[in-house]
Amino acid sequence: MRSVTYDRYGPPDVLSVTTGPVPRPRPGEVLVRVRALSVNGGETAMRAGRLRPFSGNRFPKRVGVDLVGEVTHAAGGRFAEGDLVWGVLGRRMGTAAEFVAVPVDRLDHVPAGLDPVQAAALPVGTTAITALRDVAALAPGERLLVRGATGGVGYIAVQLGKAMGAHVTGLASAVNLDLVAELGADEAIDYRAPGDPGRFDVVLDTVGTDLAATRRLLTPHGRVVAIAFDLDRPVRSLGTIAVHAARPQRWIRGFSGNPRAPLMAELGRWVAAGAIRPQVDRVFPLAEIAAAHRALEQGGVRGKIVVQVD
Repeated sequence: MRSVTYDRYGPPDVLSVTTGPVPRPRPGEVLVRVRALSVNGGETAMRAGRLRPFSGNRFPKRVGVDLVGEVTHAAGGRFAEGDLVWGVLGRRMGTAAEFVAVPVDRLDHVPAGLDPVQAAALPVGTTAITALRDVAALAPGERLLVRGATGGVGYIAVQLGKAMGAHVTGLASAVNLDLVAELGADEAIDYRAPGDPGRFDVVLDTVGTDLAATRRLLTPHGRVVAIAFDLDRPVRSLGTIAVHAARPQRWIRGFSGNPRAPLMAELGRWVAAGAIRPQVDRVFPLAEIAAAHRALEQGGVRGKIVVQVD
């Protein structure tokens, strides 16, 4: 089978499509024929070596965190051969491949009406659910600011925030403000524009820079949920988040996403209800995954970049 690996840190060109044996599922796993996956910022940063303090120097490394595909081998349980499923491997990588052995507790059925490419733009929505529902405890009527409102997590957070009854403001580049409005935001603001955007009960920060300025946007009981950090200073940035998250005021909160089947099912219910819809920016074949990484790094992405596995 084909899979994507890299044997050194560097630009997207270090990625290569290699061949190897189809994995054998272990007890508690099913074999999935991957149909599509998305490209995520964390994995591009890791490939570039910007997370070297955490990822180490053992190679080869694999890419791909989420997947949509068909079950090809199941030993009973919740899934049958041919089921279309989606999931996130958590802290593992390796879904950029034709076949992946996945623990059953990482998977759920894809909602009806979604094709694999559309579905692949959505698993990262589990991060938005955890951030807004569990970590921020966003309440109806509260004011929510989403930094990076048209990115992979941000575009889902805008929709979810509205569905949860919040007043939603999205920060994005000027050329993407139309999408912020289409997603249902009450206000769409150019992040480069001067002026004060107001005060917010919750700020979902998908950018990870300038936390001090972000704090000034909070109401007295406001809280920032940081799902990103400064990639130029990863250790310092993560340390700052951890220190403030441990203080009694807890104005900044972070978490490490590790979604399992119940959270995938929750995402599916929001999608089935029409509250969250996919936004696919571009689609690349597996053979052009380096171009997919390059496109994400160039910025200006509207939703998710998806890799389709033929």
